[in-house]
Amino acid sequence: MRKRTFTCGFDAALAVVGGKWKILILWALHCEGPLRFGALRRAVDGISERVLINQLKEMEASQLVHREEFPQVPPKVEYSLTAFGTSLLDVLMPLGEWGTANMERIASLGAGGAGAGGREEGPRPTAPSPR
Repeated sequence: MRKRTFTCGFDAALAVVGGKWKILILWALHCEGPLRFGALRRAVDGISERVLINQLKEMEASQLVHREEFPQVPPKVEYSLTAFGTSLLDVLMPLGEWGTANMERIASLGAGGAGAGGREEGPRPTAPSPR
């Protein structure tokens, strides 16, 4: 497999965190610690099972999350943040704080609608609060 060449740091960062779900998955694992698949799906409101499976596979390949299988019946698998995933979340925290501070303004612009990649219904995950 050929190594990808990035044009800048943003390009490299977006290669591992692109899409709307990965940041929410990172946040859920940060807030709640290691989670089994079902609990993670409940923690990330609105995500489908298929999308969560795909996102977790990509995040495991990118070394953002660790998948641990326990040898028992019934099978048990837990997902947790890696140090690499935690380091990414650390730099995303200011983005979440900005979103929290500007949530009403963004909502009034219509930028939070489904057409812009946001969700129109249901509870929203709690963004990080300012430190």
